[in-house]
Amino acid sequence: MTIFNHEMKQGFKSLLIWCAVIGGTIFLCMILYPEMADQMEGVEDLFAGMGSFTEAFGMDRISFSDPMGFYFIECGNILGLGGALYAAYIGARMLSKEEGGRTAEFLLSHPISRASVVAQKLSAIIAQLLLLNAICVCFAFSSFVTIGENAAVAEFILFHLAQLAVQLEIGCLCFCLSAFLTRGGIGIGLGLAALLYFMNILGNISDAAQFAHYITPFHYAEPADILAESAIDTLLLLLGMGYALAATGAAFWRYCKKDIAA
Repeated sequence: MTIFNHEMKQGFKSLLIWCAVIGGTIFLCMILYPEMADQMEGVEDLFAGMGSFTEAFGMDRISFSDPMGFYFIECGNILGLGGALYAAYIGARMLSKEEGGRTAEFLLSHPISRASVVAQKLSAIIAQLLLLNAICVCFAFSSFVTIGENAAVAEFILFHLAQLAVQLEIGCLCFCLSAFLTRGGIGIGLGLAALLYFMNILGNISDAAQFAHYITPFHYAEPADILAESAIDTLLLLLGMGYALAATGAAFWRYCKKDIAA
């Protein structure tokens, strides 16, 4: 577990920063809710007339005036995009940084198989994502306590589980990319996360782009769907986990076979 421990220590400061930014923003947004509650009806009327924009973010199905609706719309997008970018960041650099930083020769000179290297680095990604989500849940729960509102427990749990699944899928996809690249993976990974996010918005707006929902993981974590139906789309979730497993398998295959640059 030496490599796992090293990656956790190396990524600790970065994890704290992302947790503070994402979790802190969620907390700040929610404590503003009581001051904005009286104005929510006017805001809903404003968004109701915005057509495709309203549908893109699910604001035609949930209410701003309800604390859970406010949380899912405002904080859901913060955690959704922020968490995806963090997953892409750590996934895209996890394997490629060894070649980019010229440390691969030192790493692979130790009595450890390449498969073990990949497994430990993947475990570090999963552990960091679990910690990120645990801390963000604490921030979110604290915000509800602070404003004196009760969260809908079932929907709250489902939403955060869905967000974790999105991050794991994107993390695995970018981890696969890092096995094929030697440098420049972070930019590609962040771009992929942003592309998948906007593909979901496009699919929500246009009937012709409905196919995007079978590609992007953001659709099965759609806050409006989870709050309205109290469920995650099982088919899309399984499809997304299938993409993650396929990407992980490809990462193992590529890294174990590639000619590592010293």
